[in-house]
Amino acid sequence: MSTTVIRANKRALRKAIRATLGELPAEDIQSQSRAIVAKVMALPAFQSGRTFSCYLSMPTAEVQTTSLIMDILADNRKKLFVPTIVSESDHMDFVRLHDEQDYRNLPIGLWDILQPTVQWNNEKRQSVLDNSTEDLDVILLPGVAFDRSLSRLGHGKGYYDKFLSSYITAAKRPRPLLVGLALQQQLLGAGSVPITDTDWKVDMVITPNSIITKDDLPEDFAKA
Repeated sequence: MSTTVIRANKRALRKAIRATLGELPAEDIQSQSRAIVAKVMALPAFQSGRTFSCYLSMPTAEVQTTSLIMDILADNRKKLFVPTIVSESDHMDFVRLHDEQDYRNLPIGLWDILQPTVQWNNEKRQSVLDNSTEDLDVILLPGVAFDRSLSRLGHGKGYYDKFLSSYITAAKRPRPLLVGLALQQQLLGAGSVPITDTDWKVDMVITPNSIITKDDLPEDFAKA
């Protein structure tokens, strides 16, 4: 299948999923989010990990991460890095978020998402790409949709795929555990999300009702 066809299929799928998500009551999203957060916090990788990245959630249409962020920030053993878009080069970086007050003071940016400031306490925020930064243990990813073969459909800008390539492939950092967070309406059957060679699959998808890992892949996909 050509790249042009795959891109068109992605656009069509995004439109369909967004329409479904747009009809979800806020109470349903909050309820699902609480169940997902509980599953994340029970993961051995979460309990033993020290350096995390978690996205700052949009007000609607995706798993809400505020309570998860607060839990990480409240644990002195853990460090949290959150996504930020560097407008000059239109790429995504992950920068350190320090505590609850830091989080509460973040301004609202694009798509009504909290946007990290460049500085904290008059110093430039630490980036995960800095040589002094510990390797990430876990990245908690958003998506428009995921499928049971662990493919992820993003919003179309390629920010996460490009970051992962720069962090893992170019910088030769160890691959963190990639965990997709999905409302039940965002989880599709295996092979439903069209992908190209530049799209990164996740290691795990967590929904309110299940945790899908490579061990759960259908036989045809497990061999791929």
